[in-house]
Amino acid sequence: MMRVVNMAHGSLYLLGGYIAYDLQQRLVHNANPGFGLLSSQVAVWQWVVPAIAASACIAVVGIVMQQGFLRWNQGQDLRQALITIALSIIIADQMLAHWPIQESVAWPGTFDRFVSIGSIDYSLARLFMLAVGVVVGIALWLWLNKTRTGMTIRAGVDDRQMVSAIGVNIQVTFAIAFLVGAALAGFGGVMGGSQFNLAPGQDGQWLLNSLVVVIIGGMGSLGGAAVGAILYGTVLTFSGVYLPTTGNDCCTQYSVVFTFALLAIVLAFRPQGLFGRPG
Repeated sequence: MMRVVNMAHGSLYLLGGYIAYDLQQRLVHNANPGFGLLSSQVAVWQWVVPAIAASACIAVVGIVMQQGFLRWNQGQDLRQALITIALSIIIADQMLAHWPIQESVAWPGTFDRFVSIGSIDYSLARLFMLAVGVVVGIALWLWLNKTRTGMTIRAGVDDRQMVSAIGVNIQVTFAIAFLVGAALAGFGGVMGGSQFNLAPGQDGQWLLNSLVVVIIGGMGSLGGAAVGAILYGTVLTFSGVYLPTTGNDCCTQYSVVFTFALLAIVLAFRPQGLFGRPG
């Protein structure tokens, strides 16, 4: 939305997951130290509290990043990208030193069950993630389009000087936007670390996923990001399930080919993305 290519977003995601993991380990009595927690050991509040705390911590990291480094380079896209790459490397090295092995945040025991919809069983955790994604997307749309702060952010992106001229402190507004984005990245790390795993180097993979989604949907478009995520996830999942595997491992390589083929097709016909604005 702010036209900032934040290459440290993947690191914020992974750091949020690791912080939640550490907090959860301290809140839950583990009868088997050194081993992961079981869902049956975790109450709902023992997942919610680390999730909120991790999101708050990453929000602070994000605001420090924006105020300390990016604020002074507004409008200089290449310099901002290089700064966030450097910060991403620093954060990744620190995470590798503190969490050198694969970890995971345990879901509460409440989510350790399945729900039948038609003839298909869905895990309650996946349905919860879907519901949270929809709620967050709607909340962001309402905030950006129906509140004074959100409309100021959108106006400030288009014409910063004009917004400042009418007495709005645009720097505070941009700081709020960056804080919200960082907090959501941290919360995403908690969700992803609960459903999948947290591992060194994983930040780069999630960063790549997010960049592909933004490029397909169009930079600056919230709806475009949602559509891009659905298209990317659909192509990745269906090609991974229905296409034959290559080599002797269990994972198909064609899914990667098809996802980037989707990216190439979109860019060939819509260089600004499906919902992006020219220029």
